Amino acid sequence: MSKELFTLADKIKLLRESVGMTQAELARILGLSRSGVNAWEMGLSIPSTQYVVELAKTFSVSTDYLLGMEDTSTISIKGLTEKQVSAVLDVIQCFKNPDR
Repeated sequence: MSKELFTLADKIKLLRESVGMTQAELARILGLSRSGVNAWEMGLSIPSTQYVVELAKTFSVSTDYLLGMEDTSTISIKGLTEKQVSAVLDVIQCFKNPDR
């Protein structure tokens, strides 16, 4: 099975879209222009270290994930009941072992 590689630009766009956020909204959160966010997503420029940290905080992922140092991202279970956490773990296992 081939491993799909995502660039930093791809990850920023995927994370932003996964939460239903526009480029303008992300720019406002980070104190940037929309064109700055667009340039990141197009791979025309890369965010500074400060913005990589802010992006990680905004999307609840690690900086290592954004920079391609690790293949996994995190999911916050804050505020979920034990039953809900169990259900989330069951779904994850279902995707990891589809023949189960």
